[in-house]
Amino acid sequence: MSSTPLAMGTSGGTLAATIAFSFLMGALALYTLLHHREVFAWMKQIRKTDAEDAVYDEPDQWLADLYKAQCRRAKKPSRAEDMEDISQTGDMLRGVAGHIEAIRPELAKVVERVDDYLDTALPAPTPALKVSHQDHQVQLVQAMKQEAARAELAQAISSARQKITVLRRG
Repeated sequence: MSSTPLAMGTSGGTLAATIAFSFLMGALALYTLLHHREVFAWMKQIRKTDAEDAVYDEPDQWLADLYKAQCRRAKKPSRAEDMEDISQTGDMLRGVAGHIEAIRPELAKVVERVDDYLDTALPAPTPALKVSHQDHQVQLVQAMKQEAARAELAQAISSARQKITVLRRG
């Protein structure tokens, strides 16, 4: 007895292989579709997180600049004209402190510490050739107050930057 092929060049084995291959390709297409859906959802979440974190970029950069500026003045008594960059950065932070709710207390503390530090600026030098002992003592006390205010400013900056890092990590 001979078997009759279903169509010219087609036998039962070839037909079964074609059907099995079709199911395999369908399963692969379904897996690919599900995988792409997960990837696109992940990318959407990453974009959302990046957009939320962009709010902290400028304040974080200003805090970094402020930290560098105050480090340059460590253990160096400064006059008001030497503190221009600290004053300017403090004003920029004051401008955004009220707009970013999540770090408002930290930025307010930094701005307060900047003001305290700026208040300790040494007076302009007098044209006197010789400084009295009393004036020298006053300047030393003022310089020590300035250094203490600078250390408090550095601590406030570090605290604010840590808060931003925690918020970015989520």
